[in-house]
Amino acid sequence: MAHLQSYSVRGFRSLADVAEIPISKPTILAGPNDGGKSAALGALGFLLGTHKLTDDDRTYLAGQAGERQSHVEVTGTFSLDVLEQEAFALPASVRVRRIAEAGADPRYQIWAAMPDDEDLRDLDSKRVPELRTLAVSYGMGLAKANKPELLTALREHAAKHSSSQGWTEVPRGLLDRMPRLAAFDGTALQPEAAIRSVLSVRFKSYLDESAVRGQIEELATDATNWLAIEAKPLADHIAERCPDIATVTVEPTVTVAPVLGPTSLRLERASGEAVRLDRSGQGSARRISMAVWEATSELLDSPAADCAEAVMPPVQSIVVYDEPDTHLDYHFQREVMRLIREQANLPHVSVVVATHSMNLIDGVDIRDVVLLRLDEHRRTLVERLGTAAHADFDRHLGAVAAAVGLRNSVLLHERCFLAVEGETEQQAIPVLFALSEGLSLQAAGIALWACGGNDGALHLASYLVKHDRTVVLMIDADSETQSRIFSPANLSTKFGTRQEEVVSWLGKSTNKKELEELFDDDIWARTANVAWPRPGGDWTAADFTAQRGEGKFSDKVARMLREQSENFPRGKPAMVLEVTMRLEEPDQVPRELRDTFARLRKLASQ
Repeated sequence: MAHLQSYSVRGFRSLADVAEIPISKPTILAGPNDGGKSAALGALGFLLGTHKLTDDDRTYLAGQAGERQSHVEVTGTFSLDVLEQEAFALPASVRVRRIAEAGADPRYQIWAAMPDDEDLRDLDSKRVPELRTLAVSYGMGLAKANKPELLTALREHAAKHSSSQGWTEVPRGLLDRMPRLAAFDGTALQPEAAIRSVLSVRFKSYLDESAVRGQIEELATDATNWLAIEAKPLADHIAERCPDIATVTVEPTVTVAPVLGPTSLRLERASGEAVRLDRSGQGSARRISMAVWEATSELLDSPAADCAEAVMPPVQSIVVYDEPDTHLDYHFQREVMRLIREQANLPHVSVVVATHSMNLIDGVDIRDVVLLRLDEHRRTLVERLGTAAHADFDRHLGAVAAAVGLRNSVLLHERCFLAVEGETEQQAIPVLFALSEGLSLQAAGIALWACGGNDGALHLASYLVKHDRTVVLMIDADSETQSRIFSPANLSTKFGTRQEEVVSWLGKSTNKKELEELFDDDIWARTANVAWPRPGGDWTAADFTAQRGEGKFSDKVARMLREQSENFPRGKPAMVLEVTMRLEEPDQVPRELRDTFARLRKLASQ
């Protein structure tokens, strides 16, 4: 198969029923401990044949102590290359599942057309004489055709005479096109295991080379012929003892499957002393593991020896990292991110990373981040921002999020989002909140961003609200009539029936128009005398009281300071920041702001 696009899981550990985990370049699996990240990687390994299922992998049944699911099912959505479509008579996108029912071995199935004639199902399991008989019965002839020719003809006939779809046997050759998995466990720090993992991928590529495959098939044929000769006396003896049987033939089948054995890593220092990895410390193991990861890129990018002669395109490789940043300092975390990007950029290579690292989470497109968390029944839920199912989150929204300073880790983990009108509020609110509440916005779990007159920022807020994230939009009361993007009609379009819940009009309850008006005149005068002294005498509260009433208070104050002070503020953000920095006690923060901050803390704690 060309590429695994996504996979869904049922009945595997905490993944009772999880749909559409993407396989990207790269995919980041984020979430708390025990949220299902390692389970998601294990389920991927089960689908691709590298994870051996045990009873402990089966999900517990809800409400039934000790009882587990009867079957495990992992379904992948694969895209097929044109040559693969032609070879197996399949569409460009197919679903293949691996299912393990209790007491039975795992088996692969494909969702495809079901032949109306049951004799045309499970063709791969039939021997050549059976296939020839079927071909003759349908008037195809092909009495001397080989098995591949018979299978091609019968599959085409079956596809034309299928009136329904269902889970059926996967064409045997298609399973040989399954992606190869190379897994690296950052928590174990075992370089030998890492080396064996990537060598196993290269080993499978080696076995797929036509010359090697021919040698293996020749060996299997020779062994089969030899066993047939060895079985001849047994057949003759059966015929001799059973006179009513005319002919006895023994047809042995030999399968040669080379397996990569243990891989040892032997090191020797420049002094000639042997290095024992189990006693060399985590530092050495970390450096060796890093070297292995770097070398992996070259190994994955190396084409097969006979690539130029290959009929099919290269098989996809999926590199899996489980907590690669564990035990690594900041520098090495950055190096791991560089390596992951390097590998993900290779053709036919995808990367899946389970991590807590903010560096890794923030280093990719938000659409490639999957958040896994447990519900109240300790079953894993999947959260994504920007999937195909949510077309409104496009590259533009991702750019808006980055522009307003919301990293992926913030979008995924923060419990409350506070959107303010512009730069003035963006600078002042963190200072005011910390003074009022005794801790920072970040410590309270509140993410702040400024809309900056950008309707896209409101679109981002709307998207978060639609996905049940807590968002508060703090806007000056006069913006309701003076700004198009904050007009009631526009806000209704963005937030619908939740507009009153989301939007907080700053100053409206106290008949004020804007943030600047919330500070009393004594605070303004005290700040002005220190920051913007007036040559003709001290500022008084009355100077600022006179600016209230008609017109915009902030504009009138700024003009007064500019006209009467040599050291006037350069812009409203700087002017308001000076006022907020002069406050010393929580009760000096305007009451309306304190009430809003208390509400934000409550929302963030829910």
